[in-house]
Amino acid sequence: MIPNIDPRALKSMMDRLGIKSEEIKAVKVTIELPDKMLVIDNPEVVSVEMQGKQMFQVGGEVREVEKQVSIEISEEDVRLVMEKSGISDEEKARKALQESNGNIAEAILRLKSGS
Repeated sequence: MIPNIDPRALKSMMDRLGIKSEEIKAVKVTIELPDKMLVIDNPEVVSVEMQGKQMFQVGGEVREVEKQVSIEISEEDVRLVMEKSGISDEEKARKALQESNGNIAEAILRLKSGS
């Protein structure tokens, strides 16, 4: 933390300022971002409470993981895409929906354009 300061003196100063800290024995920390996740293995986590707000200080081995997006595609959506695009192959319609992240209009356009 602060160099050349006795840990007991630092704790005493923090107590006088109303700052509480506590080490948390975490196994793994995951931070979810819009397009990926940060995973911190073997983390060192400290919870700091100050002025009614709780903050966390995290350190450890960081690695990036691609986010797995799971899209639920209903049978009704598949039938609608088949009907509007004029195809009879259910698997093609389902695949087009998956590739367009469940966007029905985009799936129909993909199938009509042949891509």
